[in-house]
Amino acid sequence: MKLSQIKEQLTQLDRIAFKLPNGDLVPSHFHVTEVGRITKHFIDCGGTVRNEEVANFQLWNADDYDHRIHPEKLLNIIELSEKVLGIEDLEIEVEYQGETIGKFGLEFDGKYFLLTSKQTDCLARDKCGIHTENPKFNLPVVDAEPCCTPDGNCC
Repeated sequence: MKLSQIKEQLTQLDRIAFKLPNGDLVPSHFHVTEVGRITKHFIDCGGTVRNEEVANFQLWNADDYDHRIHPEKLLNIIELSEKVLGIEDLEIEVEYQGETIGKFGLEFDGKYFLLTSKQTDCLARDKCGIHTENPKFNLPVVDAEPCCTPDGNCC
């Protein structure tokens, strides 16, 4: 999900709710403690220099049960970050504290913002000798006769 998409959804919501990949909801008294731009400049295992940039939201679950972030408040934070930090219409990555800080993608199902699991991957599969597709094998054609019966042709 990009910033423009979450902004559009926030204008149509009365409340914000985030759901974890396991189906649990982030407690409703969460705070969005950061909205920022994260730039990652790196070299992959094949030697290619890469740049990635995401808009980052950090969700924090505090013991402050009396406050809830409302859609218009989050929308204001996003718009301020766009203006002050020069954040463009980037993909959103969400950080949330579990046993350690987890990084998630973001989708919307019409009711909840879904924190989606992210996976590591090899970006230089061709240089590492990793096949991107499973090899295809030609399997022998088997007769339509029943197999493994006393008069079958398989034994």
